[in-house]
Amino acid sequence: MELWLVRHGQTEWSEAGKHTSTTDLPLLEDGERDAIALRPRLEPEHFDLVLTSPRQRARRTAELAGFPDAEVDEDLVEWAYGNDEGRTTEEIREDVPEWTVWTHGPRGGETADQVGARCDRVIERVRDVERALVFGHGHSLRALTARWLDEPVPFGRHVKLDTATLSTLGFERETPVVLRWNG
Repeated sequence: MELWLVRHGQTEWSEAGKHTSTTDLPLLEDGERDAIALRPRLEPEHFDLVLTSPRQRARRTAELAGFPDAEVDEDLVEWAYGNDEGRTTEEIREDVPEWTVWTHGPRGGETADQVGARCDRVIERVRDVERALVFGHGHSLRALTARWLDEPVPFGRHVKLDTATLSTLGFERETPVVLRWNG
């Protein structure tokens, strides 16, 4: 079983380092170009299941990468940042020194346990197929990777994920592993 992950292309806020969950921003021109560049890498592959976050940045990335009919899955939305939506880490640290989403969580947003529960549902769903592809967001896909590896959500801080990149999770025998990252 393989789970292929694609983080959406660049948006105005991802470029600026602003935490973006519920704000539904479009891709920048560069983000669209990068999403199109994924197509030749994904076209030769067969996927039994293709899922996307409902946010337009993920749906548009899926479309441009060659998967306009990707099934929307609400569990793939980005970590809900609550009061920290639209703020950079530096801005948040003016109020909470040494803050990270992994150590403190967003104020007024989802907890790591809530994000983990969503990730676990996605994993349960994709394990029924041989190969799945999901289009999503930086923090939630990193959390999904942590849960794939049987680690708690904060483990995701160890796997930086760039926009419009392709990563693959799978198994070495019965052990869940990262097969490729930020490709």
